[in-house]
Amino acid sequence: MKNDATFSMRIRNWYGHDKNFARLLIIFILVVVAFSIINPSKFLSIANFQSMVYQFPEFGLMSLGVMLTMLLGGIDLSVVGMANLTAITAASTLVAFVPEGASDGQTMIVIVFAVILGIIVGSAAGFLNGNLVSRLHIPPILATLGSQQLFTGIGLIITQGSSISRLPAMYAETGKTLVAGFIPLALFFFIGAVIVLSIMLNKTRFGTSLYMMGSNPVASKFSGLNNTAVTNKAYMLSGTLSAVAGLIMLVNYNSAKPDYGSAYTLQCILIVVLGGVNPNGGFGKVGGVTLAILILQVLSSGLNLFPTISNFYRQLIWGGVLLAVLTLNYFTELREKKRISTSYKKDKPKEAAKV
Repeated sequence: MKNDATFSMRIRNWYGHDKNFARLLIIFILVVVAFSIINPSKFLSIANFQSMVYQFPEFGLMSLGVMLTMLLGGIDLSVVGMANLTAITAASTLVAFVPEGASDGQTMIVIVFAVILGIIVGSAAGFLNGNLVSRLHIPPILATLGSQQLFTGIGLIITQGSSISRLPAMYAETGKTLVAGFIPLALFFFIGAVIVLSIMLNKTRFGTSLYMMGSNPVASKFSGLNNTAVTNKAYMLSGTLSAVAGLIMLVNYNSAKPDYGSAYTLQCILIVVLGGVNPNGGFGKVGGVTLAILILQVLSSGLNLFPTISNFYRQLIWGGVLLAVLTLNYFTELREKKRISTSYKKDKPKEAAKV
């Protein structure tokens, strides 16, 4: 009995420490179990898990970028545009500088150069967003919506509306390398980003500044923080993460086009909100967002098990889930405020009586 009580207390303490993460973990387990029961032969196959691992690093990295900007109380709607512009830049470089019959050494040098150039382009695009928000004081939703159209327009001019293909085979072969024979390389880029961001947000001055500014930008300014620098870094990191996502998309599609991944914008916002990040800024954790990414990927793969459910319904499902989560969060915050207010009113007479 004592052991049961101790275990129950540990569960309650764990759940109370981070309720959102605990709820997401429970949802993730239930979803996996449900699809495993419905169609175990397909869902639990190695091929299905490999397919999921190939897919989610793309929008997962972009979601982490959106998370950083939302922690500030802003948003980044240009992540897909930055990813595609990065992919187009890298693809154009590869096609232009790798001639037919090029040696493996020469091809690899150009691949490294194209990857670095693509990341620079993504980071510069993020830096532009940051300055639009921090220096020109354009509302983030308008600034990034405008830059999304800008980046897409640049991509259209470069590609003339068509896709860039016929990339060197070595690029796709390198990007699709299977570590230990079955783990795609893209997964390690995603895991690395999760680890770096977790350390950055929890252990560095920048992370503290990000949360502080998101909670109260006026107070953070008067406490000596450089709000402009913090905003620029956050949006620049979002651009960098989007650039890596674009390079992974280039591997998966083996071509680049300005309208690839157009559905990812809504999906990224849904993931970040579902992951427990406050749209008003100041609160959110990488762990919650990571679990939300996995949940949506499992749901997406699970829906593929039902041929009668068209892909056209997914936008409807994601939009409905986003509105449901926002509504739930609203009522949860309202209930928490009422609880705090009630607790304060109960304690106030006691303090007055002591005086």
